[in-house]
Amino acid sequence: MQPILPSPALRWDLWCHVIDNYGDAGVCWRLARKLVAVHGQRVRLWIDAPAVLARLWPAIDAQAAHQVVAGVEIRHWRESLEAAECADAGDVVVEAFACELPAPARAALQARLSLWLNLEYLSAEAWVEGCHGLGSAQPGGRTRYFFFPGFTPATGGLIGADAACAQWDERAARAWLAAQGVTGPAAARRLSLFTYGNAALPGWLEALAAGDEPWLALVPDGRTLRALGDWLGAPLAPGETRTRAALSIHALPFLAQDDYDRLLWSSHLNVVRGEDSFVRAHWARRPLLWQAYRQDGEAHLDKLEAWLARALDGLEAGAAGAARAAHRAWNREADFAAHWPALRAALPALEVQAGRFAGRLAEGPELAAALVAFAQSKIE
Repeated sequence: MQPILPSPALRWDLWCHVIDNYGDAGVCWRLARKLVAVHGQRVRLWIDAPAVLARLWPAIDAQAAHQVVAGVEIRHWRESLEAAECADAGDVVVEAFACELPAPARAALQARLSLWLNLEYLSAEAWVEGCHGLGSAQPGGRTRYFFFPGFTPATGGLIGADAACAQWDERAARAWLAAQGVTGPAAARRLSLFTYGNAALPGWLEALAAGDEPWLALVPDGRTLRALGDWLGAPLAPGETRTRAALSIHALPFLAQDDYDRLLWSSHLNVVRGEDSFVRAHWARRPLLWQAYRQDGEAHLDKLEAWLARALDGLEAGAAGAARAAHRAWNREADFAAHWPALRAALPALEVQAGRFAGRLAEGPELAAALVAFAQSKIE
């Protein structure tokens, strides 16, 4: 990772439109915090669903129109936003995930001559490198630049790891789990579960329960926990543990961002989704099973294959084949249980590979640092 140098403080407006999950808000909140805490930037986060952000960071007031938390100024992006509320556009204006700026904000950007960035979704596809940093002329004479997170030095990189992750060990994991009230077999392998909902999940649960190795599934409150309640035949409330044969399931409350990261560090296999939890699982240096956000025309499967090619590069063929087949089945939501034995056998090799891949990523660009450097190069 590039060394972090003191950066002149720029004013940033980061605009976030929440679609239907926590990833948009999660990525924007992590990025805003890092820009402030690590790079000394002044950040104003405009978000149209502050209640979602409040679940990720309980200190946030879901009802407040304006507040400052963790050094970040948070504004409620309302449909009726008036020109006076956003007239003082920042030095840098960021449209997160290609959201469209409201008309008053666009006018303020034009008047202020702000640097205009479009922060795109994460992808491992090769074409991203060619588009990263490109400008597009817009009506009114401004240029909008496309900024792509990614897995290579020719992209903007990923939001970096928490420094505490490097010091996390089994003792820290057991202490943290005990503090969360987690119960279950002490010898069990730990599995974190976070999905969009997956039709292949019940079959996998049956395979885990029927196996000869104890597993403890750790599931934060949400859609996946409800699916597990359906499988068990009764709802599972946060704090409860249920056991069926070799599989124990512990329900956790909805976790704030930093605690969710600790869950990933404390698990032997992490099932993640979308973008935010996906990136954090890389830094945990544990084997992961990724459910990509489903897209029309199965475009998400192209993203999956591109990531697998990078993440499995250098891994011996047997383990790589098991991981590739399991991911394809999981993302097609069919017949995953049939691939579980091979994936389980490959987990030791996949853990070593996860550490290698995370090490390569850490040597590349860090997203917040790359954004600051890009902004300074354009503004200066």
